[in-house]
Amino acid sequence: MLSVVVSGLRARWASFLGSFTALALGVGLLAVMGLGLSAGAHAPERAPQRFASSPVVVQGQDRLSVEVRRGPGTTVASGRLDRPQPVDTELLRELRARWTVTSAGGPDAVGVDAPAERVLALVGDRAQVLTGDERRRVDPETERDARALVTLNALLGTAGGVTAFVSVFVVASTFAFAVALRRREFGLLRTAGATPGQVRRMLLAEAAAVGVLASAAGCLLGAWGAPRLARVLVDGGVAPSWFTIGSDAVTWPFHTAFWTGAGVAVAGAVAASRRAGRVGPTAALREADVDTDLLPPGRALLGAGLLLGGLGLLVWTCATEPSELLKRKTYTTQPMLLISGVALLSPLLVRPAARALRLPGAVGTLVRENGAAAVRRTAAVAAPVLVTVALAGTLLGSAATVTNARAAEARQQTAAAYVTTGSGLPLPVPRSGAATGASSVFVRDGAEALVKHGARAVADPAAWASYARLPVVAGDLRGLDDRSIVVNEDFGRRTVGESVEVWRADGSGPVRLRIAAVLAKGTGANGPYVTWANAPGATADRIDTDLPAPVPGGTVRTAAAWAAATHPVTTPQTRLGLLLVLGIALVYTVIALANTLLMATSVRGPELASLRLAGATRAQILRVVAGETLLAVGIGAALGLGVTALCLGGLGAGLAALAAPVALTVPWGAVGAAAGVCAVVATAASALPAWRLTA
Repeated sequence: MLSVVVSGLRARWASFLGSFTALALGVGLLAVMGLGLSAGAHAPERAPQRFASSPVVVQGQDRLSVEVRRGPGTTVASGRLDRPQPVDTELLRELRARWTVTSAGGPDAVGVDAPAERVLALVGDRAQVLTGDERRRVDPETERDARALVTLNALLGTAGGVTAFVSVFVVASTFAFAVALRRREFGLLRTAGATPGQVRRMLLAEAAAVGVLASAAGCLLGAWGAPRLARVLVDGGVAPSWFTIGSDAVTWPFHTAFWTGAGVAVAGAVAASRRAGRVGPTAALREADVDTDLLPPGRALLGAGLLLGGLGLLVWTCATEPSELLKRKTYTTQPMLLISGVALLSPLLVRPAARALRLPGAVGTLVRENGAAAVRRTAAVAAPVLVTVALAGTLLGSAATVTNARAAEARQQTAAAYVTTGSGLPLPVPRSGAATGASSVFVRDGAEALVKHGARAVADPAAWASYARLPVVAGDLRGLDDRSIVVNEDFGRRTVGESVEVWRADGSGPVRLRIAAVLAKGTGANGPYVTWANAPGATADRIDTDLPAPVPGGTVRTAAAWAAATHPVTTPQTRLGLLLVLGIALVYTVIALANTLLMATSVRGPELASLRLAGATRAQILRVVAGETLLAVGIGAALGLGVTALCLGGLGAGLAALAAPVALTVPWGAVGAAAGVCAVVATAASALPAWRLTA
């Protein structure tokens, strides 16, 4: 058996090259993403800066703690405040009476030149006492590092997920197509006495050998590429300036990537090996050019299950939690179910699509009939194109649709002609203007949790109500005052007139506020609204006016320009992240197309020779081969657009359910570019071997 496997690998190295390359690339990318996640798991060990010369820092409380009921007893739930509370005035007086106290940058913290034990004994639970490296918690860079890590880890996780999905898809489809091309070989082996089990074991052994070698190469590729990816992310503004991946990184990403690659290779060959084991001895004699048994029952059930599951999940999410459709993790992962289902069922769609095409002339007839007859070849070419086009359409289209909907919603929700924005805008505002600022409120979710809601603070409720055009579903915005609150449908309690227990942004409370109005969820910006009295520490960052009124430190724009500026189509960081994900898919597609078509065309020598004997010229044969390839690419692109339409249609229905503007956006440029690259690569990969065979 070993000699047969080695001989098979040596004789068919060209057909295994595509699987090897795709798997090595996938393992390398998984190793890179793992190394990136490992490197970004913790912010750098920065030295304390704000109070570097103080051995002890006393900081105001930065978390709200509230007792909640869980199970048979009670526990404490906590939420992070927008900003730490100021150090208590009486406590500050006591500290200054005993030791040297240093203030730096605000009242939230002070440095104390004293032994930590004595400071802790004096402070008790009135504030936090920080020593050593914990003093970094009062530095602004610490919070910025934490936010940067969240963004970076989300990007690397998404890229890793797409890599795993596409690599499994490509490797499995490549092995399946390779088995379809080797039916005569398996029939001869069965004729020579090989059992179905021996045929299956031979294929699995080949897959294991390719998997181990490709995984080892991929780990080397990952070690080489990780530092370079880090530099790209830093230069693109996706990662903070301190982000690096050094040579002393942990080894678990390599172990994970290696064994994942080997497992993917074997798993991708399992279904193909079962089909190979069912090939009978007579297959060597009765092999025909027309594909039969196109969709085994197992593949049909799996494809139907994934497709129905994806559609069901889309409908269920739209009906129960439509706001989830607007989140990146949803519109990144949900299309994968639909893509997998459509790809598995694609052989059922290829023949009707090819038959429906009407092309003129003898070449057109051959293109149509060959595409309909060689269903496996056509489906194997269409599948990777489907993946790339669908990912480009759904990822970029969903991101643009959500952003455009938010911009349109923001513009619709103000009657002002001009909007002034800035940090800490001065009050009072110009006559006939309404000022708001960012704040937050905390409420209990039932009796078991504490939930923080981003809120807007209103300086003049009457002026604000005259400008606001919010989607009110109950109540009246004009009822907002210092004893009330405006909430949205995502709030725990949302009955007008009902009182709700609220903790303010600085942790003070609880206070009971009456619900004055309830808003539709929208795209997520319709948070609670409170008056300035219930938003301690808030500063104005937006002023709506009828006339342009310059404010010190503020930027005046028309309402339309403000909406476009605050909700750009894509930021450079988002664009780089999406291009990274789509680039991975496109590279895999190119590999899959080249490998599939080189294999498929290289075994068509007798068929092409028959065409020459029938009178076809070399140019006509090349046009037939290229036409078949473009037909398959077109079918794949059409299926990808179908998946895109389903996903964007579900997103549009979700926006409508949220009472948000529906601004569906199809990224035709990106979709066209992806399909064009696929067409060029596929045509070259099929025409070059055809040119050689017809020489």
